[in-house]
Amino acid sequence: MSHNKSKIRKLTLISLLIVTPLGFLTKFYHGPAQSWIDNYAGDILYQIFWCLILFLFFPTYPAIKQIPIWVFIFNSIIEFLQLWKPPFLEGFRYTFWGRMTLGTHFDWQDLVYYLIGCFFGWFWLRQLWRKGKEHEKTS
Repeated sequence: MSHNKSKIRKLTLISLLIVTPLGFLTKFYHGPAQSWIDNYAGDILYQIFWCLILFLFFPTYPAIKQIPIWVFIFNSIIEFLQLWKPPFLEGFRYTFWGRMTLGTHFDWQDLVYYLIGCFFGWFWLRQLWRKGKEHEKTS
């Protein structure tokens, strides 16, 4: 089983090396559908990113289902917190890292894209698990 987790972690790191730059690129993209890519494609990739980060630390079969649920719940709470506008949060929200982690304004549509991102995150984790299991069978 340790070979399986080792392979899964390696595949998860490779996945993060793909998803992370893509997520940042959505914030700097200029072209067709710029607003959608910035706001919603970025939301989808952000959910996948957090699913992968958590799976890196908890590469278990039950985690494949649990991680996307918790990522959705946590990020939905963060979205609703955007309705709260205390000065200390507002200052942070208008920095690059604040926009990346907390967002700047509440948008109901974000929740839909969080759900889509968590679905893709679940699917991605499932694929990583399968690849890890295939590696275990051939080792």
